[in-house]
Formats: sequence, structure tokens, C-alpha cells
Amino acid sequence: MSTNVGTIDRVLRIIVGAALVALALGYLPGFAPNPLGWIGVVPLLTAVVGYCPAYSILGINSCGKRA
Repeated sequence: MSTNVGTIDRVLRIIVGAALVALALGYLPGFAPNPLGWIGVVPLLTAVVGYCPAYSILGINSCGKRA
């Protein structure tokens, strides 16, 4: 399994994933806790690992190097 998620993509995934988890926990002001926010764990994990199964299926590689 080689990396297919680039640096900018990783940063965006961390930001979006953290915001969604914060929504699930009720940390965002003005929003009630929402269990659907736990989907934010997926972008967090793909950012940490550097591999996205959906990118692999679609043939996308945002890291700039050929895998």
C-alpha cells in the first residue's frame, strides 16, 4: 500500500475531520451534538495513514509521485 494522499490534501482532511468530530462532540458553538459528525474519523485516518481507498479505486493520486 503506497501513499496516494498529498500534503495539502492531508491538511484539508485533518481540518475537515477535526471539525466533524468536534461537531459530534458538541464543541462547535451554535450546533447541537450530532452523531453523524463521527464520519470525521475517516478523513482523519486517511490523512494520518496517507492512503485513501477511494482514491485508489478512482485512480487519483494527489501526492505528486507515481505509486
